[in-house]
Amino acid sequence: MDAAPPQRPADGLKGVLMPVVVVLVIGSIFVSVYLAAFHAPEPHNLPVAVVGTAQQTRQAADGLERGIPGGFEVKRYADESAARHAVQDRTVYAAYVTGADCSPELLYAGANGPSVTSTVSSAFSAVARTSGRTLVEKDVVPAADGDTRSMSVFYAAFGLVLAGFLFGMMTYQMAPRLEFRWRVTSLASFSVLGGVIMALLTGSLGFGALPGPFLGITGLVALMGAAVGSATMAIMRLFGRAGLPLASVILLTLGNSTSGGTLPAAYLPGWLRPLSEILPVGVGVRAIQGLSHFDNDGLVQGIAILAGWTMLCAGLVFWLDFPARRPTATARHA
Repeated sequence: MDAAPPQRPADGLKGVLMPVVVVLVIGSIFVSVYLAAFHAPEPHNLPVAVVGTAQQTRQAADGLERGIPGGFEVKRYADESAARHAVQDRTVYAAYVTGADCSPELLYAGANGPSVTSTVSSAFSAVARTSGRTLVEKDVVPAADGDTRSMSVFYAAFGLVLAGFLFGMMTYQMAPRLEFRWRVTSLASFSVLGGVIMALLTGSLGFGALPGPFLGITGLVALMGAAVGSATMAIMRLFGRAGLPLASVILLTLGNSTSGGTLPAAYLPGWLRPLSEILPVGVGVRAIQGLSHFDNDGLVQGIAILAGWTMLCAGLVFWLDFPARRPTATARHA
């Protein structure tokens, strides 16, 4: 049987102050992280393309640097076709196509959201003005009709992470002595059903917000649910009651703020940026966006990391449970 850590109720002054302290600490962390990430977001080395001569590329890079120092990483492409494909698979977030006899063009992806579009449009418009020309803008990866601001993936991910967190918490609160195999069965049921429900809500049968294939979205969401649910289970199993606020900070606050659902990771402060590449929410959001809009950008990496989180955390729970079962098994054989 799964022996969850014993729960000792707090009373007296500790019972009065403990909830106040824990909740205020979590709230302060939440506000601090979100303000650090989004109070004045600017890109840091956001990859963009320039099609033109070496001199034109250097001039564009200099103009971008004057506008937002350190904001862009400029890559030179040989022709418009290559740059367009780079925007479509999100190797770059925009492409500036120069020409000797025509107005420069900006190829961008509306599916990246209005904030990214506004950033690259303003920056490259200023570059074009220095040469006395007017920028022509073309959206080569438009947002879905049901997701005009490209925010649906963030809301869907936030809801899923919250559900996974609640599942991991409630499985120990409601069934603290459940055998490991049944707990894993419960996790699998939650993940698969959550994937189906989310795909129905966000797909063509629902709000039409994510145009990716139904089975693909279902599978990715199920993997995200399994990763978050198993991570919460492992943290609760390791730390008992203290695991609840710890899991909420890691998975809800840090996970959602670095998910890339509102702004790409390039807009995050340096100390938050690496989390978007390792926490389940960030890799899951990128994979879903890639499947829906950007030629499967981040799909393989997302599947691998989400599966790794699930197997590692489920294995940790099993390992922690094994010593609790071993005496029982020994006594039974005796």
